[in-house]
Amino acid sequence: MAENEDLSNSSSSSSSSREDMHFFEGVEKLLEIWFEPNPSNKNADLRKIPRAMWDALLKTVRCEIISFTRNEQIDAYVLSESSMFVSKRRWILKTCGTTTPLQCLEPLLRLASEIAGYGEIEDLFYSRKNFKRPEMQVSPHRGFEEEVAFLDSFFEDGRAYSLGALNRDCWHLYTLSRGGGGSANKQMLNNITNNNNNNHHHHLHNMSNGHAQLQTQSAKMNLIESLQLPDPDQTIEILMTDLDPKVMAVFTKDVCNTALEATQKSGIHKLIPGMVIDDYLFDPCGYSMNGVSKSGCYMTIHITPEPDFSYVSFESNVASSSYGDLIARVIDTFQPGKFIVTVFANKTSPAANVSRELEHLGTIDQWKRRDIQFSRFPTYDLTYAQYCKYPS
Repeated sequence: MAENEDLSNSSSSSSSSREDMHFFEGVEKLLEIWFEPNPSNKNADLRKIPRAMWDALLKTVRCEIISFTRNEQIDAYVLSESSMFVSKRRWILKTCGTTTPLQCLEPLLRLASEIAGYGEIEDLFYSRKNFKRPEMQVSPHRGFEEEVAFLDSFFEDGRAYSLGALNRDCWHLYTLSRGGGGSANKQMLNNITNNNNNNHHHHLHNMSNGHAQLQTQSAKMNLIESLQLPDPDQTIEILMTDLDPKVMAVFTKDVCNTALEATQKSGIHKLIPGMVIDDYLFDPCGYSMNGVSKSGCYMTIHITPEPDFSYVSFESNVASSSYGDLIARVIDTFQPGKFIVTVFANKTSPAANVSRELEHLGTIDQWKRRDIQFSRFPTYDLTYAQYCKYPS
């Protein structure tokens, strides 16, 4: 930290200044907001907010739009520092460096009300890994306590959490503590689903497994609608550090001339099939990509390749009851020395029980799990796991 530096040592100070000039904080700040459906305005939609207003909002964050793609479900923006995703009532901003995403909270809420037609926030998540150089951040991001205080000035029901080892790699989260009947509805869903299975058992054993699964899934979806349970939602994030220099070299202009070349040479395009990819290779180095599918799923990857502070983030909301294969593909692609996996899933998501899978994944190829924690929130469950390449 700056206050612990020996300012009397001019050579040390000048050396630190040189390091500061070349350092880039790859660790990202992730802000995700869900707005409540508006019964009096069925046409409420965040995608009504025009591009010029997004440009103005992002100036308060200290970044800008450099590329854009969209489909019927989602608008995806590649930014000068990471990404922004906008769908009907969900907004996601992920930014690295010394950006200030929390500064755009007030203008965002105003735009959501005046342009998009929303009045209330249903859920909010702000999260990040611990910074490599926290002293270089600017207000309100100079520390997690400051970020929490800033968010608390907007929300009376906010809660802050830190997972992992606070003296090593850890992950911070701020979210809202709102019940929404999630636990009761989940229990009702389980009870009715179990009753449905028991009542129809003598029919199901005569059907093919596929037909039986379709009937069960159909019954579950009908139940979700009748109980007004939230739509299935999940997010997996893999945050990687200490990356293999040979792999990172692909994301420099010395090795690849275009983003497409870097995407294909690295194998990023194979991680989740069916994604329409919008990628960008920075000069002289650095890489960002967004991928969107017809179903509205997204994936995003951001890479800081410099050896002294290498960092890669992968994130997607693709639904799955098992993420083991996806995690293995991602870490095999980038070869990190260490990585953190977080999985958020609500009660109706296929990923609702993925914590059991990660609990049994003590090792993934050359990586050994060093830490795992589980947290249950009113509407979402969170699994956090940290892995290191052994024998380190």
